[in-house]
Amino acid sequence: MLRAQNFIFTLILLAFFASVSEAKTESGFLNRSLKMGATTYAYQVYVPANWTPKQKWPVVLFLHGAGERGSDGLIQTEVGIGTAVRRHAERAQCVIVFPQCLAHHWWTEAEMQTQALKALELAVKEFNGDPQRLYLTGISMGGYGTWAMAAAQPGKFAALAPVCGGVRVPQRLAEQFKLSATQSDDPYTPMAQKIGKTPVWIFHGSADTTVPTTESRQMNEALKATGGNVKYTEYEGVGHNSWEKAYAEAEFFNWLLAQKLDAKAKLNP
Repeated sequence: MLRAQNFIFTLILLAFFASVSEAKTESGFLNRSLKMGATTYAYQVYVPANWTPKQKWPVVLFLHGAGERGSDGLIQTEVGIGTAVRRHAERAQCVIVFPQCLAHHWWTEAEMQTQALKALELAVKEFNGDPQRLYLTGISMGGYGTWAMAAAQPGKFAALAPVCGGVRVPQRLAEQFKLSATQSDDPYTPMAQKIGKTPVWIFHGSADTTVPTTESRQMNEALKATGGNVKYTEYEGVGHNSWEKAYAEAEFFNWLLAQKLDAKAKLNP
C-alpha cells in the first residue's frame, strides 16, 4: 500500500514540475547567440505566447535590410516582419528567427548565410521546429539574400517571400557595398530554375528608387516561364518601404504557414 502511495505521489510531483517548467517557457523576442570560429553572432528568436513543446512549430527565417546590419543583435527586429508581429501577434503562430548581418557585409556572402542558417538550425532544435515547415523571407538586402539562399538550399524551405529584393545588384549599390556586379545577361532564369516549384510570394513597390521594381518583375516572369509556383504583388506608388504593406497583408501568414514540404517528393528538379 505504501509503495502504491509513493508511486502516485511521485507521478503527481513529476506532473507538477512538468507543468511548472512549461509555464516558465519564455516567449516574445528572445536574445540568443552562436559562435563560428572567433566570431560571436547575436540574434533574436520570436516565440509566440502560446508556444508549447507538445507540438511541432513552423519556423520563419527573416533576413533584414542593409540599414539593420551590425552586431547588437537587436535592431533587426525593429523593421519588417518584427513590426508586423508586434502589431498582430495573433497572426504569427510560428517561431521567427532574426539573424543579423555584420556591418560592411551582405546577405549573399557565404559566411553570412551560414550563420543565418545556423541560427535557424539552433532555433528549430530549441523550440521544436518542424523541418517540413521552414520559411524564408527578407527585405531589400534581405530580399537579395532570400533569392540567393533559396537557390543555394533547394528544397529546404517550404515557401519564400522576398520583399523589394532582387538578383542583379544595381551598379551604385555594388560600388557602395563593394559587391561584384552580376555579369550575366540573364541571371533570373538560372535562379528560377534552382528555386523550382517552391511557392513564392514576391512583393515590391512600383515607385522604389533603391531597388528597381524590374528586379521582382523579372523574377516573377522567370518563375512563371520555368513552371514555378509564384504570386506577385506590386504596390502602386509605394517606394522602397513596401515591407510595411507586405507583412501587414491579412493573408500573409495564412498563406506562408499553409505551405509544407512533401517529405516523399523533391520540390526541385
